[in-house]
Amino acid sequence: MTTMLSTKGQVVLPSPIRRLDRLRGGESFDIERLDSGKYLLTLNSPPSNQGLVDLLASCPVKGWFEPIRSESTDTL
Repeated sequence: MTTMLSTKGQVVLPSPIRRLDRLRGGESFDIERLDSGKYLLTLNSPPSNQGLVDLLASCPVKGWFEPIRSESTDTL
């Protein structure tokens, strides 16, 4: 794949790569110059709660949860 360096010094990762690795705007990367014309781009470790909002947003419609009756907690 090919990408270009913008006049602002920005490099865009092609959409197939972003989709494959589920990258979103705001992700943080480290870049290391290996040699002339060769660079290593590494995604920083995501925060431990990354994906929590996506998980919560993917829950079924509101009101889907039905509590399980339990004799041990009914009298609390």
